[in-house]
Amino acid sequence: MTALTVALVLVVAAALVLRWRRPAWYWLAFGAAFAALRVLFQYTSVMDACGLTVPPSRWRLAIARMSNRPVPESRAPRILRLRPTRTGLVLRLKLRPGQDAFDVSAATDRLRHSFAMYGVTSRELRSGVVEVRMTGYDVLKRIQMPAKTDPAPMRVPVALREDGAVHYRDYRAVPHGLTLGATESGKSVYQRNLVAGLAPMNVALVGIDCKQGVELFPLARRFSALADNPDTALDLLEALVSHMADVYQVIRAEQRITVNVPDAEIAADIWDLPEHLRPVPVVVLVDEVAELALFASKDEEKRRDRIITALVRLAQLGRAAGIYLEICGQRFGSELGRGITMLRAQLTGRTAHRVNDESSANMAFGDIAPDAVLAAIQIPTETPGIAVTGDSSGGWARIRAPHTSLRAAVNVCNRYADRTPDLPVLAPFRPVVGSLAPASEPLAKAAPATV
Repeated sequence: MTALTVALVLVVAAALVLRWRRPAWYWLAFGAAFAALRVLFQYTSVMDACGLTVPPSRWRLAIARMSNRPVPESRAPRILRLRPTRTGLVLRLKLRPGQDAFDVSAATDRLRHSFAMYGVTSRELRSGVVEVRMTGYDVLKRIQMPAKTDPAPMRVPVALREDGAVHYRDYRAVPHGLTLGATESGKSVYQRNLVAGLAPMNVALVGIDCKQGVELFPLARRFSALADNPDTALDLLEALVSHMADVYQVIRAEQRITVNVPDAEIAADIWDLPEHLRPVPVVVLVDEVAELALFASKDEEKRRDRIITALVRLAQLGRAAGIYLEICGQRFGSELGRGITMLRAQLTGRTAHRVNDESSANMAFGDIAPDAVLAAIQIPTETPGIAVTGDSSGGWARIRAPHTSLRAAVNVCNRYADRTPDLPVLAPFRPVVGSLAPASEPLAKAAPATV
């Protein structure tokens, strides 16, 4: 009996230590089983308390009266599947007649308290079927990306969502994106994760870093073109517009619209072309867009108008030509001048890190997901890297990218330097790099332009 008591005390102590120091391990060892039992035993009463039940149908009432039985109770949505994950539980529900997916979405906060979970989100899978994802602990406190992700061409895992799922930056689904964030909010780390994820892929990286290249030039070995001032950026963007026109000519030549060609083989963008003719896709990263839009003289104003015009053209027409924009900045609103709001309307993907005022959050989500504005301004200062992401569908979620040091990002870019495409139109802007530095030599954040 004493040995059993000692073993029980040791197990409880181990569980408490794991819950304090390693919440992910605690969840896999103890939390998932306890939470699943709690959900199954309390399911009916919780659904009734949260207003997610429907009264019995007329035929059930009629049968109860005819057979002199008690009146049937209200029915909760039927559980189709309960699946534990590394971060929580996934509950798939079949809604009863008269229920709507919005009913479950509106009750997620009550379900979180009732089931004693850390977070609850829901989404509709198909008509009448809703998936409820519950997290057992704060997955954004200490980021642990899954060992296996599901990358694809132009699809990069960059962060972890608050429901435990991996957040992907999929350029073929969301061609252009806008990333906002105040200083030291984690915007640069998010960008490094993006570059590190794109580095192994067959893609040309183009960077515009008007902060004298302190953010992107250390990664120069993997970039096909870089610009560190507005004058060079203008020439680079106009070269990309010219490249876009050339790609469209290739697509036109290969469309082959005849009665004998199936619809699936008609080329409308670069992904419909045969692989041997397909141009290399291009991702353009703009580190601080405000530096391209500000001006102090008439000549700078003319340059600024040409830059914004080129960006708008690329945003409107670049997707089919395989040119994708990733624009970053601290603010992005009408105060930057003509054409900015037109450009923002083309940037479907929105990501906002911690911002200093509500108007900055409105710039990101005011026109697509007003509910995300409040979430963006509530990001605390002591948690850099946490961001709110959304798109034109109106949905949004909190994410956090794993911390990637500049040294780690440089190592990835150096490892895949041989995959850097050499595009003739971008040759004048190809960064000049020297020999590799010793691995033990530290690389400061403000690295020189030539590495």
